[in-house]
Amino acid sequence: MAQVLIRNLNKKFEEVHAVKDVNLEIRDKEFVVLVGPSGCGKTTTLRMVAGLESITSGQVLIGDTVVNALPPMDRDIAMVFQNYALYPHMSVYDNMAFGLKMRKFKREEIDRRVKDAAEILGIQSHLKRKPRQLSGGQRQRVALGRAIVRHPQVFLFDEPLSNLDAKLRVQMRVELKKIHDRLGTTAIYVTHDQVEAMTLGDRVVVMKDGVVQQVGEPLELYNSPANRFVAGFIGSPAMNFATVRLHEADGSLWAQGDGVKIEVPAAIAARLRRYAGEEVAMGVRPEDLRVATDQDGAGLSVEAIVEVVEKLGSEILLDVQVGRSTMVAAVEPTVPAKRHDRLRLALNPERLHFFDRASEAAI
Repeated sequence: MAQVLIRNLNKKFEEVHAVKDVNLEIRDKEFVVLVGPSGCGKTTTLRMVAGLESITSGQVLIGDTVVNALPPMDRDIAMVFQNYALYPHMSVYDNMAFGLKMRKFKREEIDRRVKDAAEILGIQSHLKRKPRQLSGGQRQRVALGRAIVRHPQVFLFDEPLSNLDAKLRVQMRVELKKIHDRLGTTAIYVTHDQVEAMTLGDRVVVMKDGVVQQVGEPLELYNSPANRFVAGFIGSPAMNFATVRLHEADGSLWAQGDGVKIEVPAAIAARLRRYAGEEVAMGVRPEDLRVATDQDGAGLSVEAIVEVVEKLGSEILLDVQVGRSTMVAAVEPTVPAKRHDRLRLALNPERLHFFDRASEAAI
């Protein structure tokens, strides 16, 4: 096991600057997830750590060793790919043992490692089968087993669950977490799925356009996003945004926009007063909206028209029109809302977020 240090890492493809000055410290035994939309540079960063992509500038250290010039086989890493990459003519046992055989391990050691990995993954009964006889989840376990038998310093995962169906993805997420807790090996995991990132990562790295936007524990990103992009990317359904102008009246700070007039709570107002008279972006998560009651003041609610009702069982998602903006509210499953209904939605005042219009940084 070892820490991974990434220092001022850059990658350019002719005119495209794909990764821009990435600096990360991935601690020993830590599970870190790189997440972001397609083209954000997360996979390119992982491939540079693996040695599958050349580095334009910067350094990658595994342990105390700078590995920039080392070939992948000498970096003591194991990588699990999206497409499994199994040899179709070999049995599960031989697929898992292949890398060890190439490295001239003794037969007894190979047998011990393969059987230990098969036990961890629950595929002992499949060792004689060929990949075509396995389900997608079983093939992914074999690919994991092939990585585990190497006893690497670092595991690298490149969207390994993206080919699985929704139910199996949830199951495999749990299994991956259990495996990491048992092995304690440093892991770097790439995904575009923010739910996957939040459930798997000890820490999550959010990337956009080759730049690291924020690094933190999952709930830190959810509760205190550094900017509007992170706020909108982390959380499902995504955060709602509205453009509002801040102004002071009757000793209070108000956020007013199209269909929105909110009295900003005193605890938040202190840091917003310097924006009085200016437009900012206000954000509120769907789960922080609820159907208002008579006890909810007008200063902490908005008038909405229901456009779509999504009944999910544990909750109802209401797509609503607030002024000219569309918002989503996650409400109790007992709410009898129908399309075209007019209702008042109360906001949780302590959970409002505000962002600078120009820089999009959190205020």
